[in-house]
Amino acid sequence: MEKIIQITAGRGPAECTWVVAQVLKKVLEEAQEQHLEVILLQREVGDENGTIETATISVKGKNVDQFVSSWVGTIQWIGQSQFRKMHKRKNWFIGIFEIEPQKNASILENDIQYQAMRSSGAGGQHVNKVSSAIRATHIPTGIAVVSMDSRSQHQNKKLATERLLKKLEDEKLIQLKNHVGKQWENQLNIERGNPVRVFTGSDFKKNKVEKNYKGTRQKLKNDLRNEHN
Repeated sequence: MEKIIQITAGRGPAECTWVVAQVLKKVLEEAQEQHLEVILLQREVGDENGTIETATISVKGKNVDQFVSSWVGTIQWIGQSQFRKMHKRKNWFIGIFEIEPQKNASILENDIQYQAMRSSGAGGQHVNKVSSAIRATHIPTGIAVVSMDSRSQHQNKKLATERLLKKLEDEKLIQLKNHVGKQWENQLNIERGNPVRVFTGSDFKKNKVEKNYKGTRQKLKNDLRNEHN
């Protein structure tokens, strides 16, 4: 199963684009730990060095639903601005959205038309006399490739098929990037509050819930001491 997510700073300032870059690293690291296949489909760099306005990635593999669900929503970073040292704001928000992938029909064998043709160019008399070259055409799209690498028509057919499938995959990727571009309104819909993940400090550590429990235990201890005093 494939899921596509977009990590975006929305209309946020440079600090938010820095957060996007850090979150992208975290997402890629966590996906690798969970043995998921990740492809970076699109990345728009920010104005400051090491920042990213928006990034779109494809995630495939087992338990991809749980992985994506754990990231989709608002991400909060609590820390001092690296770009405006005197800036008082400490809370910065970015968004992660799931994008519906385009529905692409699978490539059927009947959709590919093969045509034998005479090889041209260097190669001696053999290539000029024998129709060993193969043109493979994907009928629904009209995309075509030619293979004349081998003297074997069978081998050329195999190579032509591989090249055509690769070309169709590249075309699919281009269409997907265009589709992602149309989803740009996601940038306008970042909601603050109820973040799915919170990171802190310049080292961008995940804010662990255990720390809150520790603070609560300490407070209870202090309250008990005060009651006995």
